[in-house]
Amino acid sequence: MLTGKIIGTATSSVKHPTLQGWKMLLVQLSDGADPVLAIDALGAGPGMNVIISSDGKFTSQQIGTPATPVRWSVIGVADSG
Repeated sequence: MLTGKIIGTATSSVKHPTLQGWKMLLVQLSDGADPVLAIDALGAGPGMNVIISSDGKFTSQQIGTPATPVRWSVIGVADSG
């Protein structure tokens, strides 16, 4: 698990079939590494601090198929206070 800040969203006219209906967010990691693309089911948005996971197995289960290219997913939204 890592923390990061959402710096944007991603849209695509053509995407992998397993990504249909999923919101994709661009997350800048707190450790300064390159931003990553993560799926979101929690309703997070730009400017929010989030907790993300690179557990591909969890993400596959969340999406409902092991045949997805997605690795990162938002698993929590940090409190603002």
